[in-house]
Amino acid sequence: MPVSEQAYRKFALEHPDEKWELVCGELRRKPDMTWEHNHTYRTLGWRLRQHLDESEYEVITDSGRVRRSAENYFIPDLYVVPMEQIRRLFAEPGTLESYPEPLPLVCEVWSPSTGAYDVITKLAEYQRRGDREMWLLHPYERTLRALRRQPDGTYSETVYHGGTVRPAFLPNVTIDLDTLFD
Repeated sequence: MPVSEQAYRKFALEHPDEKWELVCGELRRKPDMTWEHNHTYRTLGWRLRQHLDESEYEVITDSGRVRRSAENYFIPDLYVVPMEQIRRLFAEPGTLESYPEPLPLVCEVWSPSTGAYDVITKLAEYQRRGDREMWLLHPYERTLRALRRQPDGTYSETVYHGGTVRPAFLPNVTIDLDTLFD
C-alpha cells in the first residue's frame, strides 16, 4: 500500500537517526555506504564550501531531501542550495528539510549497493525536477559523469577522467578530480 506524502513526512521526522527515501510511494531505507563512497562526497563538500560564499549557498551532504513529487523524495549524497531558497522554505520551525525547487548542483557517488538505482532512478528524477546540473562520481573508476541542463530543457553529458571541472551553475568553483579521488 503506497505511503502518502503526509505520512512519509511524519515518518521521516519521527526517525531522525535513519535515512528514508520515498520512491513511487514506497519507503526505501538508504543503506550504509563504503568508506570510499563517503570520503568522496565529504571531500567534495569540503572543497565546494571553500569556494562558495556561505551567505549565498549551503552545501548539504547526506541529509535533508529533494522532493520530486508527492510520491518521490530522495536523499542525495551532496547538493547545493541557494540560501534565498532556504530562507523562503523554512520560515516555520519544525519543518522537514525538503527542497521542491530545482537546484544548481546535485551529486550522487556510485556505490556497489546503489549504483544502478542512482543511475536509473535518481538521476532521471533529478532531470524531471529540472535540477541544473547533476554529477555522478565513481570513486573506483575515478570518473565524473556531469549532466548539465540546456536552455531547451534537455541535458548534455560529459564524462571526466581527471583534471579540473567547473560546475556550470556555481560561481568561482573549480574541483580538481585527481586530488578528489586520492
